[in-house]
Amino acid sequence: MSKNIEISIQNESALSPIPRKKLLKEWVRAALGAQVEMAQITLRFVDAPEGQSLNREYRQKDYATNVLTFTFNDDMPQIDGMPLLGDLVFCGAVIEREAIEQNKPLLAHYCHMVVHGTLHLQGFDHIEDDEAETMESLETQIVMSLGYDDPYLAEK
Repeated sequence: MSKNIEISIQNESALSPIPRKKLLKEWVRAALGAQVEMAQITLRFVDAPEGQSLNREYRQKDYATNVLTFTFNDDMPQIDGMPLLGDLVFCGAVIEREAIEQNKPLLAHYCHMVVHGTLHLQGFDHIEDDEAETMESLETQIVMSLGYDDPYLAEK
């Protein structure tokens, strides 16, 4: 069976440049791995006001965050042949600030956030310690396979 992965990119950010589309798509595909055969994912890049508004509306947190994940078939049972559907919303200003604070290359941090959000689309989470350990390990493996340093190295 051939893969049917559709990735759309929307740049609504007037302030922050975004990584090249080819890289973004490569990062998403790497995070989807071999287990996802079908997906329709939109990557949307926004400025802080939209990021804050979405975070406030959907998470009741009144600040812009680095990435928000919206999974459309999250509450439905997984049916064979059903694509993974969702949106990832990135706030470039937050990602840029974090990269500086964490002393990481901006491109490497963008890669980490794309991988992080794509794993959320697949049901991974980091609320409980054991879930966080599993997700962080997978993120590290994927990000490093793409040629970047361990995204958690500077934070540990």
